[in-house]
Order: sequence, then structure tokens, then C-alpha cells
Amino acid sequence: MLYPPMTGETIEITGFNNDKIDAYLARPSGAGPYPAVVVLHHAPGWDEWCMEATRKFAHHGFAAICPNLHHRVGPGSAEDMAAAVRDRGGMPDEQVMGDIQGAVNFLATQTYHNGKTGVIGFCSGGRQSYLAACKVTGMAAAVDCWGGRVWVPEEDRNGKPAAIDFTGEMSVPLLGLFGNDDQNPAPAQVDLIEAALKKNGKTYEFHRYDGAGHGFFATDRPGYRPVQAVDGWKKVFAWYDKYLG
Repeated sequence: MLYPPMTGETIEITGFNNDKIDAYLARPSGAGPYPAVVVLHHAPGWDEWCMEATRKFAHHGFAAICPNLHHRVGPGSAEDMAAAVRDRGGMPDEQVMGDIQGAVNFLATQTYHNGKTGVIGFCSGGRQSYLAACKVTGMAAAVDCWGGRVWVPEEDRNGKPAAIDFTGEMSVPLLGLFGNDDQNPAPAQVDLIEAALKKNGKTYEFHRYDGAGHGFFATDRPGYRPVQAVDGWKKVFAWYDKYLG
């Protein structure tokens, strides 16, 4: 069932360390109850496409929230904030997990929420979604869309664990969508991630697309692949229909 009437607005939520950060909220107009999804933006930032994706979830009957994980380096355009984050070497995982937890907590207090929340992330957000499936409480399902650096070679870790090292802590079912032309993650890296999930007995489902590279959902980028993206979105909604109800 689709819900064309919807509301969308930028709100303020409490994230890591009780910081106030911006988030874009879109939901069907009505009392609900609706399942919810936390949408994690890609490395290019909290941009128009990510807000369109958030509204897409609302159109399909979900309350969706996309926190601005780059908020602390603003104000500025998505491009400016993304560049500032790159200059700093990225964002601390602890901070990102705290912001995601804040978004989950916000949704849990809303009267239109049905009590089940998922998370989805694209690019860097895919990695963060994988990690959130291991670290954030109050969720029922996760989706990793071509998350790079879930697996990291030992020589590039600088003594720090990679997201894959926390696979044993994963507490929700994981859907993964990947392009076979991608190099981050490359198909061989996806194989290693799948092996870790199997080894730890986790519930997961991976789909790999020929003719698609990184970011093949993003309609405003050269890597957009409409046929693969349409099928991928169908997989996402089937996954959430199954686990969020």
C-alpha cells in the first residue's frame, strides 16, 4: 500500500553527547501506526538525494528520519560539510552510533510509530548501518547499500578494529546490496563480509548486481543504474515488510 499524502520537515534531535543536530523527517500523513527507518546519508553528505530517499520511504508507509551526521562541521552546503569531514579524516564511529541511537530514540517516542525501526545506509552510511546493527539498540532490521570499508586490511587499520570485527555482536537481520563493478567494496571484500556473517550464524541476505558500481541508486550521479536500482528498492521494501511489519 502507498501513502502519497505525507509531511516532511527539518527537525532537531538529540544525538551523541546530548548534542542537538538537524534531521530530515518524512512520514505519511495520518495517525499510523507506521514502521520507521533511520536513513544514513552517503559520504557526499546530507544532500537532496538523501532527502528524496527519505520521502520515498514515507511514500511507502514508513516514518523515516535522516540525521545530518555532518552537522557539527556546519553550517554550510552538503558539499562543504562533506569536505570538512574528509579533511578531519572522517567522523568517529562512537559519535555516529550516538547520533543513530538518538534518531532511534526519537522515533520510539512518536505516537505514529508501530514500535519497529530499521536502518539503511548508502556508501559510508552502508558501513555505518552495518556497525549500527551491532551497536545500536532498539532496531529490528538493517540494510547496507554498498558500504565501503566494512572489511579493512590489517595494514590499513592503524591498530583499530574494522566494522567486520563486530559481526558477532550483530543483533538484527541484515540485507546487503552491492554492485559487481564496485571497488569499495570490491566483490572479493563482499565475499569476506558474507563469510563473517555465515561464521557467526547471522541472518542476512546479499544481492549483487552486474553492470552496477558504487552508488547505483543515486539518480543525480553518473553511476545511477535504473534497472538495478528499481530491483534493489524492491528488495529493500520486501526486507522491511518482513521484519518491520
